[in-house]
Amino acid sequence: MSVEFDVKAGPVTTFGLGQDPDGSFVFITSEGEVKPGPLLAIGNTTSRVDFGEDPGRWVDEWSQTGIGHHWALCIGHRAADIGAAANLLGIEHRHVTLS
Repeated sequence: MSVEFDVKAGPVTTFGLGQDPDGSFVFITSEGEVKPGPLLAIGNTTSRVDFGEDPGRWVDEWSQTGIGHHWALCIGHRAADIGAAANLLGIEHRHVTLS
């Protein structure tokens, strides 16, 4: 079974869990905005997220954080909240921003 849907237009936060070579975990975030427009018809959740810069540059920066293949898209800008939770848990927080 495959379900296609998107997230409503507006501010969003990407959030994922990475792992460094020493085994320690890291929370990874980036904030952007979902824009209305056509979506890929690939059978997965897709949204048009604008991070305010060249998409290829964002992908390069995001990938260099140690992020895994799967990550979440949260409604609203939540990086500060996720960073606070990381701090309480003693986990590093890496935030990708290009501006």
